[in-house]
Amino acid sequence: MPSLVEKLFPSVRRAAAVTLAAAGLVAASVTSAAAADGPGHDYWPSFDRSGRGSSPSDGPGRTLNVPSKLKPPAGNVAAGTFSARGVQVYECTGGSWKFVEPVATLTGPGGRVEAIHYRGPSWQSTTDGSLVVAKAVADHPVSGTIPWLLLEATDNRGDGLFGRVTYIQRLSTSGGAAPSGGCKDGETEGVPYRAQYRVFVKKAR
Repeated sequence: MPSLVEKLFPSVRRAAAVTLAAAGLVAASVTSAAAADGPGHDYWPSFDRSGRGSSPSDGPGRTLNVPSKLKPPAGNVAAGTFSARGVQVYECTGGSWKFVEPVATLTGPGGRVEAIHYRGPSWQSTTDGSLVVAKAVADHPVSGTIPWLLLEATDNRGDGLFGRVTYIQRLSTSGGAAPSGGCKDGETEGVPYRAQYRVFVKKAR
């Protein structure tokens, strides 16, 4: 039976096997994917190997003003920024909506799907299988949408970019807030949202 991710985002079905590469189960899938895209393909167009990272944007020609409490500690540098589109899933419990999980795809420059985002919260590459699980350590409320967040990595797997991520910022959120009104226990609803996720890694010594 298809997972919730596959139901909402059929485009990531092909990536489902590849993501298992982080656990060493189907490492050959990454090679197959690379062959399909052609030699020399860069799976991380949004990954800045200089360590400077790309800056989240608040529109053409404007750099987003990130609150200081959402900035990671010194020694961590931005490695890339991804645009997310998906849903925040809620379930009715005790007559009110409770957050369950995110389900989203992350794209880099050019609109290529680079990762999926799901319960954990987890971010996993659709190309090399690397994964990061993180927990929120700071938030910045935004009226009418889900808050901006700073998340700290609690688990990493694989040798790709997500395998080295230390912190993640969730910025430029739109939508995703819990449904309003009453509900019947057991009901679920996915509320569409968009956001930017900026990932950080340890600064090279």
